[in-house]
Amino acid sequence: MGFFDSEIVQEEAKKLFQDYQSLIQLGSSYGKFDREGKLMYIEQMEAIMDRYKVFMKRFELSEDFSAQMMVEQLKTQLGQAGMTPQQMFDQMTQTLARMKSQIDK
Repeated sequence: MGFFDSEIVQEEAKKLFQDYQSLIQLGSSYGKFDREGKLMYIEQMEAIMDRYKVFMKRFELSEDFSAQMMVEQLKTQLGQAGMTPQQMFDQMTQTLARMKSQIDK
């Protein structure tokens, strides 16, 4: 069975994408959130990033050809932007930390 043939993997990928898209849409109103709303938004984004890191690690550890191709595609796409997957995660973590620090300003 291939990596993407797994119903668990398919469902997890679908849920992760849906949750991320919902948060991105919600984020368009971020400036209107009160302090608690902003904190909740940031915490939810941090949780999604953690889930995404785990999902990506599964790709990396899989011996399935299609999973390895996905990893290489991501590396290529990010490489065109001048970064690695780890740098992408680091940058997102820094952005969320900066957002958190600016809540009370």
